[in-house]
Amino acid sequence: MNPQQLVTAGLALFIATAGAAPEQHFHPKGKAPSQYTKAVLADARAALPFSDKRDFEEQRRGFIAAPKSRVIKDQQGNVVFDLQRFNFIDQANNSDSIHPSLVRQSQLNMSFGLYQVMEDVYQVRGFDLANITFVRGESGWIVFDPLTSQETSSAALDLISQEIAELPVKAVVFSHSHGDHWGGVRGVVSEQDVRSGKVPLIAPVGFTEHAVSENVYAGNAMTRRMYYQYGVALPASPYGHAGQGLAQTISRGTVGLITPSRFVSEAEETIIIDGVKMVFQLTPGTEAPTEMNTYFPDKKLLWAAENVTGTFHNIYTLRGAQVRDALAWSKYINEMLYEYGQEAEIMMASHHWPRWGNERIQEVLRGQRDLYANINNQVLHLANQGVTINQIHNEFETPKSLSDQWYNRGYHGSPEHNSRGVINRYLGYWDNNPATLIPLSPSDSAPLYVEMMGGAKAILRKGKSLHDSGQYKLAVEILDKLLQAEPSNTQVHDLLADCYEQLGYQQENPGLRNSFLQGAYELRDGIKTGFEPNTASEEIISALPTELFFDALAIRMDAAKVDGLNFVINFATPDTGETFVIELSNATLTTIAGQQAVQPDLSYRINRSDLVPIMMQRASFASQLKAGRASAEGDVQILAKMLQAITVFPTDFEILPGTKRD
Repeated sequence: MNPQQLVTAGLALFIATAGAAPEQHFHPKGKAPSQYTKAVLADARAALPFSDKRDFEEQRRGFIAAPKSRVIKDQQGNVVFDLQRFNFIDQANNSDSIHPSLVRQSQLNMSFGLYQVMEDVYQVRGFDLANITFVRGESGWIVFDPLTSQETSSAALDLISQEIAELPVKAVVFSHSHGDHWGGVRGVVSEQDVRSGKVPLIAPVGFTEHAVSENVYAGNAMTRRMYYQYGVALPASPYGHAGQGLAQTISRGTVGLITPSRFVSEAEETIIIDGVKMVFQLTPGTEAPTEMNTYFPDKKLLWAAENVTGTFHNIYTLRGAQVRDALAWSKYINEMLYEYGQEAEIMMASHHWPRWGNERIQEVLRGQRDLYANINNQVLHLANQGVTINQIHNEFETPKSLSDQWYNRGYHGSPEHNSRGVINRYLGYWDNNPATLIPLSPSDSAPLYVEMMGGAKAILRKGKSLHDSGQYKLAVEILDKLLQAEPSNTQVHDLLADCYEQLGYQQENPGLRNSFLQGAYELRDGIKTGFEPNTASEEIISALPTELFFDALAIRMDAAKVDGLNFVINFATPDTGETFVIELSNATLTTIAGQQAVQPDLSYRINRSDLVPIMMQRASFASQLKAGRASAEGDVQILAKMLQAITVFPTDFEILPGTKRD
């Protein structure tokens, strides 16, 4: 259907549903939705099953109380979480700048306060990106997934203490290794109580390694890309950040980590704490590298962690991560269905709202099981007929029987980027066209494209024509070539930003929306930083394995600066009994644990506790040696030579040419 047909098809509906005057755009160069964008959203509004209100009924069920303010602050009065900046969502039903499906999801995610799931089971929602769950035992609370920040989890504990009962925390459970599920642990329990054994802290096997390592190797790039997926620098606005799908936004408070005291290592493991019987089901390689669901057989209650929520989740994460296994994910959901779903009467998760009734639970489990299996199977069905990674997002469609279910809509993952992720998992990035095997960099090929298209003026003229007729993707194709060739051309910045903006308005998926809108924002204003959460706390760095630290150091080393330099270091941390050989050869730093070289150039000994300040860049190998906190034998100048080659990665590197401005 061409843009003019879209206008005709959607015209009557979006005139009939026109609401109040739109809020003013936050940027002086920002544009209102075009007639073509309005038509796209009107068609979506007409096609989606808005008559299904069950999610809203489930979301409201069990509400007890909420604080007067939707803002959470730290002890110094700094705002760490602000849900009220999204209040515009409640009046956005007829918005022309937010996809109606995303409006609906964001309205559901505005739930805020304490909810009763069933007798002795409660959730606090809307205090952070995740939910925090409280299960009452014989004498206290068992806390599941204590949010991202200490301040938000503490506020949640205060709320349930005020409204239900002020009881001690008897145990804490981490469902998986993502920080929005454990970073607030110190708001509900002290490390002393965990270390003494007073409060068990339970997590799936492999939790600590994955919790601290996921963002280490490519962490700087992932943080920069996060600005696009999550839109953290975008103002909350009908024209900007409208929600993140899993919830509205994430907190920016104090992130901490306490190492778990008990790990679930069996495929299914039963633990009884404070009289509460819990059956843990390991689901590695699904939504996280290490994850587990929990079934409460005495309550017929299934806690689905982040494996089954109110959205199609990410197979490929736009900020960057290893591609997940959609088929394995489907199979674990199938296990849930047959092991627990046959009798469960309530299902809840670490995001969104619970489901009540066995029929509803089985419906959702089957729907999500089939969703992940379908994208795995059908993408490979098409790939085996020659459809490539650069075509699959235009060929694959989720079957209507699945996409008509709201919990299968793409509010975190999307059919477009997840389908490409499946191909990448099995076949890699290459589309098998020799022309793309070792392509020129965009900045090298773009000048020829610009020349062959008649120069900048011709491209801008055609780009404007395509933009004005609603053909935004075609406009982007040629305007991006001009941007790559002429990064300082402000005219292409403005026109390309206008195209990205309209494409952003049209997206149901928040990651796609945010990426287009962030691109427009940076083209107009340049790169803005400082909005990412701080995850470099001492306890998180302390949990980083020593070998991983040296692996990360090797990534930061500029090979050109050490080419021709060779050395062998014996490294030891006496307090932990660890030994390593660190070797530089062929401009490459390598590390092996549990070994010591016979003739090292340097032997360096330091307690692991004294290595942590070096890892946090508060001290150096030389300063710890000078302070007597380390000892060395051999050529200590090796360390200085090595550190001279270490690169400090910029947090504001360009994604779009010409956006890094003084």
